[in-house]
Amino acid sequence: MNQAQSFPRSSIGKKFLMAITGLMLLGFVLGHMIGNLKAFQGAEKFDAYALFLKEVGKPVLGKGDFLWMARLGLLAAVGIHIFCAVSLTLQNRKARPVGYKKTAREASTYASRTMLWGGIILALYVIYHILHLTTGHAHHDFGSSVYGNMVAGFKQWPVSLAYVIAQIALGMHLFHGFWSAFRTLGANNPNRDKKLRAIAVFLAVAITAGYLSIPVSVMAGIIQ
Repeated sequence: MNQAQSFPRSSIGKKFLMAITGLMLLGFVLGHMIGNLKAFQGAEKFDAYALFLKEVGKPVLGKGDFLWMARLGLLAAVGIHIFCAVSLTLQNRKARPVGYKKTAREASTYASRTMLWGGIILALYVIYHILHLTTGHAHHDFGSSVYGNMVAGFKQWPVSLAYVIAQIALGMHLFHGFWSAFRTLGANNPNRDKKLRAIAVFLAVAITAGYLSIPVSVMAGIIQ
């Protein structure tokens, strides 16, 4: 087996794949949040934005085809990310002695210790989110208006609570994952590490707040 074939199976290769797919997903999460904030501009503009996304690629592609291609690509990235995370976690548990595990746990942050469980929560959330607001299979009153579906969904407090929990998990995942990804890619000197941590905090807080603002605003009657 040559280096190109063995690299993805090595610990370094898996960390590299996690970093790349993580940054890809960060880009999507950020763009998706910015688009979702159009909900504060009202139903007409939000639905117009949703229609624009469905028509990307026309006339070469059919309506909505580009979105589903993007979703499949993102699901592939999520799958690779999760596979590498689980594989590395199991590998590390086998390789490290108990004493080392205890010391490492004491030195780690809460966010880093909960990365795996946070990732599982997010994976379940993505499945639910698609069934809820994309296909409508988990929606109690799914219609043709994307804005209307969003408002009707978030008016149910259990749904909003589930989204809030998922976004908090997302924020913690982003905080640790962002600077960890850049360290994996080689940006791991002390001065740069502090800056990356600061950027990670800013992104995690901003993205979490942006996503949380929508269900909270629906529940508060600001978006209706």
